[in-house]
Amino acid sequence: MSQSRRILLVVHPSRPEVHDHALGVVKRLTAAGVSVAVIADEMLGTPLEGQPDLVAADPADPTAGCELVCILGGDGSILRAAELSRGSGVPLLGVNFGHVGFLAEVERDDLDVTVERIVERSYAVEERMTLEVTAVHDGETVFESWALNEVTVEKASRERMIELTVEIDGRPLSTWGCDGVVMATPTGSTAYAFSAGGPVVWPDVEALLLAPISAHALFARPLVVGPESQLAVEVVPGTQGSGVVWCDGRRAVDLPPGARIQVHRSSDPVRLARFAASPFTDRLVEKFDLSVHGWRGAARRANGSDPEAG
Repeated sequence: MSQSRRILLVVHPSRPEVHDHALGVVKRLTAAGVSVAVIADEMLGTPLEGQPDLVAADPADPTAGCELVCILGGDGSILRAAELSRGSGVPLLGVNFGHVGFLAEVERDDLDVTVERIVERSYAVEERMTLEVTAVHDGETVFESWALNEVTVEKASRERMIELTVEIDGRPLSTWGCDGVVMATPTGSTAYAFSAGGPVVWPDVEALLLAPISAHALFARPLVVGPESQLAVEVVPGTQGSGVVWCDGRRAVDLPPGARIQVHRSSDPVRLARFAASPFTDRLVEKFDLSVHGWRGAARRANGSDPEAG
């Protein structure tokens, strides 16, 4: 009798210890009646190559027939899985084998629990806003893509700044000599936008972020605008430096002077599988290893852990 349930397994391509864990995941899921699909080319030279339990995913539609994409890796692997599943509506479940791993739901130590949850379908799904980006030059579209974290317009040369004019909802805001501009989702607020000095935005807030990178200007503050705002960045004609636009640090195109980059909210969100409805505050504390020494909040008093309670 054929197995009707299937997941797509995405594994960090160059981490041998991850492949060893992946092999165990495959065996346990298969034994529980869940077939595992992989992109065959990515398994070459790994312990997963030639495993009889594996199904070869369709390269043109890797998530076809899958109920979930399980990722063993860091945020980069999760972003790659988001590319593979774009438009399918199949949720992503990340197991962090990287460093910070903000997009991952669990750590590598929780792999056994992860397998159990997948088998039991014991997870919720939340949607994360994504961005559509279009680059235009001389009236012609030269690039179209999307991003889960951020779209950045950056200088292409290290030696000089780039001049960029920022536009919001069809009106000019400012022209900056800078290293670039980050336009991010709330999900991306803890990624590149964070490094550029932008605010941390909770994932359930509907908003877009815009943060300049090393702008030489009196007004160069990070901005938070409405989710339906239309953002645009123009490479000033005659500027000495050329630019490049990046989407999630993965997809890029060069930008000559005069190019225009338009960014707005996409109608196609990324769906993330979640095990527990833990507050985003706890995730921040864990991922950034923030000190909460001395906290005496209501939850701590309620469970009796506060020595001064009562």
